[in-house]
Amino acid sequence: MQDIISDIDIHQYLPDAIAWATNLLLAIAILLIGLWIANKAKNLVIQISKKHDKLDDTLFRFLGSLARYVVMAFVLIAVLNRFGVQTASIIALLGAASLAIGLALQGAMSNLAAGVMLLIFRPYKAGDFIDAAGRFGNVTEIDLFTTILQTFDNQQIIIPNSQIWGSQIINHSHYQVRGVDMHFGVAYAENTDAARKVIENVLVNHPHVLKDPAPFIEVETLNDSSVDFLVRPFCQGEHYFNILYSVPEQIKKALDDNNIEIPFPHRKVIVVNENAQS
Repeated sequence: MQDIISDIDIHQYLPDAIAWATNLLLAIAILLIGLWIANKAKNLVIQISKKHDKLDDTLFRFLGSLARYVVMAFVLIAVLNRFGVQTASIIALLGAASLAIGLALQGAMSNLAAGVMLLIFRPYKAGDFIDAAGRFGNVTEIDLFTTILQTFDNQQIIIPNSQIWGSQIINHSHYQVRGVDMHFGVAYAENTDAARKVIENVLVNHPHVLKDPAPFIEVETLNDSSVDFLVRPFCQGEHYFNILYSVPEQIKKALDDNNIEIPFPHRKVIVVNENAQS
């Protein structure tokens, strides 16, 4: 009698056990295949950046990880479905949680979006000197949330990407050849051709000033007390600051040596003695 009852119990639970084991095996298979597909998707996205030198690795590593997590999310839903779990409510819960997290991290998300745009359009790269968000320095690192600058006095400045993307960006290193604008004034009594010749000689003898394109030296303004020259020598980008901070002193000394006056602002005051008139 007990053997009959045992056979009945076995036959009663055997289909459920087989179904559960089948679902378990299918879930494992889905999980393994999903992991393979997720890793393939990640590697495929990363390979795109390696095939194109102009694309940024940081962005595509992030996109690759994002693709992997998206695939794994679908895999997890498929695995739960195999065990009869109602995933509609889970998806709704995840959506609500994502919305709440997004609202809580609005600043971070705006920095992330700006970082993605910066890495796609690449208005600057590591090693460039830029002027952005009211700061100037050498770009040492760009990631999805911040840009890190190193100043001339060796300060590290970390700028959120949203502040950079939403404002003017000046990339001083974009072009290989740079023009260096400088202004010099001479007295009205001086010969402008002689002053131009003195300035030109200084630029010709400077080791970092290019011959082609030739330096631009012309009178720009007839000021209140001086005739002002606009002087624009051209140089390789790496020598920009050397010229900017060395040429003005050299021109000042050359003008002094040639007795060409550099005027300073002055005002003529006429005193009227009203008592003397009466």
